[in-house]
Amino acid sequence: MSSTPNTQHATHGHHGHHGHHGSHGDHGTHHGHAEGSDAPTLPAPVGIRGNIYAALFDPDRPGNLQPFIDNFTMALIVAIPFALLFENVPEVYEANQGLFHFFDMFSLGVFTIEYILRLYTAPEMAEFKGKSGSHFRWMVMPMSIIDLAAILPFYLSLFLPLNVGALRAIRLLRLAKLSRILIPAVQEFAQRNHGKTVRQKVHALIFQTPTSGKLHVLLDNFLVIWVLISVVAVILETVPSIHDILVWEFKLLDYIAVAIFSTEYVLRLYSVPEEPEFKNRYDSLSRLGYAKTRNAIIDLLAVLPFFLEVFLHHLFDLRFLRVFRLMRLLKLTRNSGAMDTLGKVVIREWRVLYAAGFVMILLVILTASFGYLLEHEAQPDKFENIPQSIYWAVITLASVGYGDISPVTPGGRAMTVILAFLGIGIFAIPAGLLASAFTDQLRLDREAFEDTVREALHDGHLSQDEKEMLEAEAARLHLPRTEVDRIMKKVRHLMAQELLEERERVHEQHARIEAMEVLKQEHEHSAAGAGGGGGSVSYEQIAGNPEVAFEQARILIGQLRVLGTAVDPDKLKPLFASPERATDQERMVWELVARKAG
Repeated sequence: MSSTPNTQHATHGHHGHHGHHGSHGDHGTHHGHAEGSDAPTLPAPVGIRGNIYAALFDPDRPGNLQPFIDNFTMALIVAIPFALLFENVPEVYEANQGLFHFFDMFSLGVFTIEYILRLYTAPEMAEFKGKSGSHFRWMVMPMSIIDLAAILPFYLSLFLPLNVGALRAIRLLRLAKLSRILIPAVQEFAQRNHGKTVRQKVHALIFQTPTSGKLHVLLDNFLVIWVLISVVAVILETVPSIHDILVWEFKLLDYIAVAIFSTEYVLRLYSVPEEPEFKNRYDSLSRLGYAKTRNAIIDLLAVLPFFLEVFLHHLFDLRFLRVFRLMRLLKLTRNSGAMDTLGKVVIREWRVLYAAGFVMILLVILTASFGYLLEHEAQPDKFENIPQSIYWAVITLASVGYGDISPVTPGGRAMTVILAFLGIGIFAIPAGLLASAFTDQLRLDREAFEDTVREALHDGHLSQDEKEMLEAEAARLHLPRTEVDRIMKKVRHLMAQELLEERERVHEQHARIEAMEVLKQEHEHSAAGAGGGGGSVSYEQIAGNPEVAFEQARILIGQLRVLGTAVDPDKLKPLFASPERATDQERMVWELVARKAG
């Protein structure tokens, strides 16, 4: 459905933060990535009805099927007008009548089951919980009436005489089901961008910002769908049998696609001065700077062939420009962070790639030269010159070997065997480098996101702005919700460990200071009572405080070191050697002190 399936989760916003939006409580969206980790633990569902609601429709329960149901039903709804369009083409409808009927029945069945399940689980919704008449309250909600209107005409047709044309037109009512997704998204967008100017709101809608929310995701999905439709139409236009049947439909789709892409391009130019990257004192300079970027050029090329053909067709035959409408496929790169990652990889590893490319070019030229020398006389038409031999060299080294050109001499065949094996390794080097660097760049992006999460959590909680910032960053990196939750838990765990270790260090430092104070007082007391003689600490103080014992041991060790340097060790050695005057332990300690002093 979307080229960015994970982005939806990342930018769903803070529905749970703002409540259920009145009467549209059952149509909210999932919490964003960053918010999901801070959300309170939801109670376990009770009973069959509670479990069904929690698994299918609860907008506040992460990891359930609610986003999938929204996307799947939206795909069915979007397909309905196209089905109706092609049903009016006799050649298409008559050949695929069974398929059209299956799609109609399948979509009807999906919408009917959805309606019944939502009606059944209505008492589990937050705004109806504990209230009487929950089912009736749900049925009179505007969204529920729309859901019923999407399926009721078909069942009425079983009892009322309605012609086929009327039924087809009534099926368009199912498009109203899109409001189940659009209305909450619009409400969320209005709340997030309250008080902003028109240009700021357009900017938040067109560009990915912390306040874009789900409405931006839906717009991106809409553009992706039309890019794919437009590209498929351009491809099928080249099939004469299809083009002759659908010539009017192809033109209609092209007109709609150009209108959509042109509007998008104009809105991007209008709101781009709000982009931090292009902010300038003069709006015209901001727009000019954006117009020179890769994405803006792609957007322009997506619609330019149409306008050139319309306005200049009387001067030039520009029908060949129609094939350039396939450039619209490049618009999908805007929604793919993988292209940005690949660009970073190429920039970072360009020296290595340059070296590998140089080796490949050198090998191709040498191979073509040897091929020409060995095969020119035997096959002058195929190995006419070295430039023509380059084609054979490339397909041989790339291990494709189309067979249209192959050596016939023994020397040429022997060289081909060697080069085929050599090419497997040489031509695989750039692919291996890119794969390794691409994986490494993804790891760096995730580590950078971890640092961003750590900075946001430095005060122990996430503010609204920090949540929106993390959602936008997760959307840019296309991180799935499970991965973001894992990173959040990991960062919280590491920060908790660091906090605990810091507290232990502070506690040890305080204990050491207290021990030093005790020792200082004891030394002062001993000095006052013994005329400056070496003071000692009582056994009770040492036994009751390990820090005091540690500091006392350091003092004694220091005194031994001073003694070992002040007195000749050889004079004390006989005294410690006497068993009557020193124990084995005392002798061992003194030998160690004397050895260090020496």
